[in-house]
Amino acid sequence: MRAVSTPPTAATPAPARRDAEATKAAILRAARHLLARHAHGDITLKAVAERAGVSAPLILKYFGNKDALFARVMSFETDAEALLDAPLDELGRHMVRHVLVSQTQQGADPLLRIVFAPLHGAQGDILRANFRSQVTDRLTARLDGPDAGLRAELAVAGLLGLGVMFGIARGSQVRAAAPEDVVDRYAPTVQAHLTPAAGGRRAPADEGRGRMKD
Repeated sequence: MRAVSTPPTAATPAPARRDAEATKAAILRAARHLLARHAHGDITLKAVAERAGVSAPLILKYFGNKDALFARVMSFETDAEALLDAPLDELGRHMVRHVLVSQTQQGADPLLRIVFAPLHGAQGDILRANFRSQVTDRLTARLDGPDAGLRAELAVAGLLGLGVMFGIARGSQVRAAAPEDVVDRYAPTVQAHLTPAAGGRRAPADEGRGRMKD
């Protein structure tokens, strides 16, 4: 009987691609961590490589140079997509939960690096411009009613405050609380800016004082 040979199965490149993506993600996390603690000009590729557990030449292979790497880190595009990925009436809870999960499970707050923009000189201006266009302006476009831009900025300010308390001030009570408990307590404040109750806008202080005099 004639022997039947089985053609060799071509090796799939998927594991290598997954390894490459995991390495890129580790490099970006390391760069974000350092950008939140040091001036852009003081951060070296060697420092990023050491924190990511890779070699500096590997960073050059994947990103080209330091400027290209930090252009990715200074973009909020991907973070905004995840942060705003919920229906408007559920968005406050989603955003608060996303900030907590990012901090506790991924070690990277999606927004907090904007707090360190003053450290970075001209690069800080890029960081601010990206934050406005990719986060607050994008959220503003989703809101109905008056003062949408102000409400969007106030909602994001609430998220930044939570991120600062959790990740920078390292508040012991916030960090010890169950995440869903924090969501239950904090999300209504954020949601109130996104979908204010009809007629719920406060009267200006002068109007209030005028009514009291009557």
